Amino acid sequence: MNKIHVKTGDSVVILSGKDKGKTGKVLAVSPKEGKLIVEGANIVTKSVKPRRQGETGGIVKAEAAMYACKVALLCPKCNRGVRTGAKVIDGEKIRICKRCGAEIK
Repeated sequence: MNKIHVKTGDSVVILSGKDKGKTGKVLAVSPKEGKLIVEGANIVTKSVKPRRQGETGGIVKAEAAMYACKVALLCPKCNRGVRTGAKVIDGEKIRICKRCGAEIK
């Protein structure tokens, strides 16, 4: 089993590629492939066939999967991509920013 440093719903910043510097929310994570989908980033066009009678096909823009190593978690306090650590508070494990020590929800 592979582990990814971000979870669904996290805010991330893209570190490399055509969308470098953009921020977005993680929509889906695939640990087996080591990939994730970020809202509004890595947009590709796909041809879609009509599935039912009366439905229209055509060209649709959608977010494509990207490797998890290309993103960093966005710290709410620093407002930049950071590495994370873990801390146990009241028996609950939480993620913290390595740069400023702020809690990351």
